[in-house]
Amino acid sequence: MTDTRPSPRSADGVAALDRAIAILDAFTIADRSLGLAEIAARTGLYKSTILRLANSLMRGQLLERLDDGRYRIGPATFRLGALYQRSVVAMDILLPIMRDLSERSWESVAFYVRSGDVRTCLYRVESKHPIRYTIREGDVLPLLLGSGGRVLAAFSGEQGEPYETIRKTYNCISIGDRDPQTAGISAPVFGPGRALLGALTLAGPSTRVDAAFLARMKRPLLEAAARATRAFGEDASMLEEASLTTDAAG
Repeated sequence: MTDTRPSPRSADGVAALDRAIAILDAFTIADRSLGLAEIAARTGLYKSTILRLANSLMRGQLLERLDDGRYRIGPATFRLGALYQRSVVAMDILLPIMRDLSERSWESVAFYVRSGDVRTCLYRVESKHPIRYTIREGDVLPLLLGSGGRVLAAFSGEQGEPYETIRKTYNCISIGDRDPQTAGISAPVFGPGRALLGALTLAGPSTRVDAAFLARMKRPLLEAAARATRAFGEDASMLEEASLTTDAAG
């Protein structure tokens, strides 16, 4: 056990905080819940220490105690994770990838997240063309129209077509769907546990961004989505395989 005798640091709360973090770190993606003995085995802490710290973690909704006495991660961790993903990490990871894709295509690139029954543009990189697809960060659009919305719906469990096909190909092309003057292609970006983080979209005026152009941009888009997914800590092999399948089909 790691806390067999008191430490001089214990009184200032630093050691207690370290042990509380160790309890949360004991959980892995594969764990729906853990028993007291399992947490003790993984952390090396006394059960009495775990019980005391668990009470504080439960008050902060960082931990929950189930009816059978087991523990699971609490809802406050989800909120903190969402804030983390949507602030520094999301910006640092996504914007360089989006800029690279925009440089390669000369078209606008956006990242959409689902917000209930709509989607929100979280980040955007403008096209180099004077005539371009005009969406601003913070704009709210329909969920079931446009390639970005359809990708978000597909990987949120929407049934039927075109969602079944989108889940197989990991991309969606839309020409004049939401707006008759615009066209685009989108792919999903995943985080740990294959959680859907959002949709990466390349779009522009349909007079310039036609079906042939979008077909050529499938591989670069899927590669960008795979790059972002890997950076967020998730396996991106399915997106990589989809890009190879796209090449074979082309």
